[in-house]
Amino acid sequence: MPTPRTLLAIPVSLALLCLSPTASHARPARATNALVTLLVTRGGAPGAALLTRDGTGPRTTRAGTDRAPDRTDYAQAGTGIGRADHFRAGSITKTFIATVVLQLAAEHRLSLSDTVEQHLPGLVRGAGNDGRALTLRSLLTHTSGLYDFAAVTRGTIPVSPLQAVRIALTHPPADRGRFSYSNTNYVLLGLVVRQVTGHSYATEAERRIIAPLGLTGTSFPGSRTTLPAPHGRAYAADGSDVTDLDPRVAGAAGELVTTLADLDRFYSALLGGELLPPHWLREMLDTRTAHGSYGMGLFPVKLPCGTTVWGHNGRISGSYVRTAATVDGRHVLTFRVNTSELADPGLEPALLSAEFCPRTS
Repeated sequence: MPTPRTLLAIPVSLALLCLSPTASHARPARATNALVTLLVTRGGAPGAALLTRDGTGPRTTRAGTDRAPDRTDYAQAGTGIGRADHFRAGSITKTFIATVVLQLAAEHRLSLSDTVEQHLPGLVRGAGNDGRALTLRSLLTHTSGLYDFAAVTRGTIPVSPLQAVRIALTHPPADRGRFSYSNTNYVLLGLVVRQVTGHSYATEAERRIIAPLGLTGTSFPGSRTTLPAPHGRAYAADGSDVTDLDPRVAGAAGELVTTLADLDRFYSALLGGELLPPHWLREMLDTRTAHGSYGMGLFPVKLPCGTTVWGHNGRISGSYVRTAATVDGRHVLTFRVNTSELADPGLEPALLSAEFCPRTS
């Protein structure tokens, strides 16, 4: 029997499918505008924006193959959002952190089978938690069982990484080996990056990802509460303005500030093999440890048409973001709204289907 959520999604899915082109992979601009309008009218967001990137020519490879320019489609609706705006990306930060950790693994500076204890001796102890039994792989895949500190802070209390870990360690773990999403995992990975490199996760991500890809709108703000210009406004679920926010509410689990274009570029480059050697990209996409739910900083969604898209979402007070891409990184979509969540839970999967499952005649 369909659940209420499923029933809610049906009319949205039908509406979006009606917007799909009848004979072309490329979606017409008027359909893009209609999709974004639904994020406001059905999603309950003050404003929304969507940017797609679709490279239809040969990809650039390590051997230097030429690549045709990407086709991009942009649309926005509602108020308070512009194309070049900076915004908070929440847990999309995890894809950046996972990429840095896997790069360090590729450089043999750490191993995914290393225990947390090896890098952070004595830190993870208490209430049944034991860093000697947890590997870096378990942190990356959310199978460590560590309690999510954000369940206590609700994303509103700034904490240091050590404070976040200590909050988590006052709670017993979930079953190790079972997928259980926890922001604590990525806070610990941020500490591991510092221990291994001598630099903060922000410095390493800037050196390894942001600068090489030319992501000029992307940054790790640390404790800076304001957004770079240009930016719009961000609103909590109750309508209050939460544009200014202390990023330490999330840290390595969700601190990132970025733009639509930068996220499309990052996921295209990552999945296209520009940031990781082939073996380590395959590791990132391997969901067996998390029983199909999660890779490492990425998760798959299989759409009704059979296409699987990879990416991540990000939720932080005043901002919800979703990026999804084909496994080769050629076709990427990022959308954002300037509130914490979408009112219609069926809208996101229907939107992804409309983007990545166009009809053919």
